[in-house]
Amino acid sequence: MRPIRPSATARRGGSARRRAFLVPATVALVSALAFTATGCNSGDDTHADGKSSASAGAADTDGTGDGAVKVPEDIRKKLKAHGIDIDRWKNGAWKNWNKDDWLREADDFVNPIIKGLWNPDRMRRAKDPDKGVANDISGDQGVTDPAPAPVRARAVSPTYHTNAATAGKVFFDSPEGTMVCSATVVEDPAHPGKSNMVWTAGHCVHAGKKGGWYRNIAFVPSYNDAGRSTAQLQGATKDQVAPYGVWWGDWAQTSDQWIEQGGATGGQGASYDYAVIHVTPEKGGSGKSLEETVGSALPVDFNAPAVPKVRSITATGYPAAPPYDGQLLYQCQDKPGRLSVTASDPTMYRIGCTMTGGSSGGGWVETGSDGKPALVSNTSIGPVTAGWLAGPRLGTVAKGVYDSVSKKFAGQ
Repeated sequence: MRPIRPSATARRGGSARRRAFLVPATVALVSALAFTATGCNSGDDTHADGKSSASAGAADTDGTGDGAVKVPEDIRKKLKAHGIDIDRWKNGAWKNWNKDDWLREADDFVNPIIKGLWNPDRMRRAKDPDKGVANDISGDQGVTDPAPAPVRARAVSPTYHTNAATAGKVFFDSPEGTMVCSATVVEDPAHPGKSNMVWTAGHCVHAGKKGGWYRNIAFVPSYNDAGRSTAQLQGATKDQVAPYGVWWGDWAQTSDQWIEQGGATGGQGASYDYAVIHVTPEKGGSGKSLEETVGSALPVDFNAPAVPKVRSITATGYPAAPPYDGQLLYQCQDKPGRLSVTASDPTMYRIGCTMTGGSSGGGWVETGSDGKPALVSNTSIGPVTAGWLAGPRLGTVAKGVYDSVSKKFAGQ
């Protein structure tokens, strides 16, 4: 298996990292599947010594419009130790993906806001890299349910802000190009009604065991809110593409397991493939939080019922690999089954869905016992043949990631 990859400019439409998209292959009685990431790109060829529960901090500009980057002195010193000059960084030095310079440690990472970097054309051209690798998942000890029948993704009616206000895209840069994933605005326990937290896949922010943190990570809520076609987006203004602004990640955290085990293929680390990004607006100014800006945020359920008890899950995302082009929002609704990639890891949810690369990181929502929707998973892996998707079941590890980000900004 392989994570559904983020979309890379030179590859298939998806979002930012390589997450496994499965390509079914018939191998005797063994279910061998070739996965390709639906949403993100991870840069397999880059070495990384990823740290568990790693997080990435973002340095802001000074807001004067001159692009000057303010970076804490300790971070500046660490960057200098890596041979990186922060002023050169914003002028293009970030494009150097030499494996020795790719920042891997949580304390060394910086994500400076580069105003204007995510312009309409750059966002529109972000694609999903297409890489599929066969992987035997026969070691599941018999807990994997039969593959579900494909469920055709349905287009969300514009405006997206009206019908799926918490959905959006995560953009980032990787060694393989400009990538895109899907993501969801979630509640922040420390700031009720004023959250700046976004939920996505781990592979949309970090490359896993053979890579480091991606760069220029930003979230765009209600991307292409009016549902314009690719042709109509030619020459579109930034306000048309990103009507609720571009929000840069000033902190990102994923699971220790993704950092240590995550891979671009085979579904390695997929059971822990989630991340939380704390964001800040590129323009600054209004003082409104992300939740206040979009008008909504979803609670996260870290004690969702076991698969047999879940009646229905709705997955939302911006699929970018053919036959989709990444510009429109889609959803799939299905009763989940179980998928076990590794016997020692938690069983994942699996649903029938024809969404492809680019949908990685998109939220999976279930109606809870209180009758209200809650996020219970995110798209992680799926088949290249576009028949189903799988996402991690959120538990104590996921809650630890979530709580850590919330607490970090609790006093701000």
